[in-house]
Amino acid sequence: MRKKLIVANWKMHKTVDQVKDFLQAFLPMVKGHDRDQIVLCPPFVYLGPTAGALRGSQVSVGAQDMFWEKEGAYTGEVSAHMLLGAGCRYVIIGHSERRQYFGETDETVNLKLKAALQVDLRPIVCVGEMLEEREAGLTREVLERQCNIAFSGIDGPDAMPMIVAYEPVWAIGTGKTATPPMAAEAHRIIRAQAEKAFGAEVSENLRILYGGSVKPSNAKELMEQEEIDGALVGGASLDPASFAAIVKY
Repeated sequence: MRKKLIVANWKMHKTVDQVKDFLQAFLPMVKGHDRDQIVLCPPFVYLGPTAGALRGSQVSVGAQDMFWEKEGAYTGEVSAHMLLGAGCRYVIIGHSERRQYFGETDETVNLKLKAALQVDLRPIVCVGEMLEEREAGLTREVLERQCNIAFSGIDGPDAMPMIVAYEPVWAIGTGKTATPPMAAEAHRIIRAQAEKAFGAEVSENLRILYGGSVKPSNAKELMEQEEIDGALVGGASLDPASFAAIVKY
């Protein structure tokens, strides 16, 4: 049985005081909750303080992005080693907003995925189709291409810590959500590609999250799908009560 993973992606939100207020409110709400694993992904500048505040709790810290080189003249970038040093256990790779606004490609996703796995960070690799691709019947083709390139050159055993998040681009921040059967079908496509790349054992244990306007009102229905192993939550994760309700679906 794959343990579900509920991830908060705060994107470019919150001040220092708002982070403190969130943690003070949220941690008591989920104390003792061990059915699922919980991860908070704040902006880079809050990683260290958030990791310190979560020490001793069951909630982990993740980053929203990383660079694939260990060090060098890459102004503004952050390496996997730096994330580990800041207390991170997870890192989001290839989020659609990184692809849309910052030139992320399937090839750079592959480089980042390899770099994360080399230092035992648990990468959450994002894939998903745009609205015009879904309407054109290209969902399978897009997901297979994204997975094939992202997974390239990685040996099966090395892929064990990896997580995939299916986030249909048309459902992110729009209020639209893929129906549970639509999401489950996309997850089956992703799992099949993982089996081709890494073998049956990795594929069967691979956790595939759903992301795209997840909120308290739809979390239970989504999480009840056999193929959905958790959620990557955006806007609804900014409020402690809202995110706790999703965690407790």
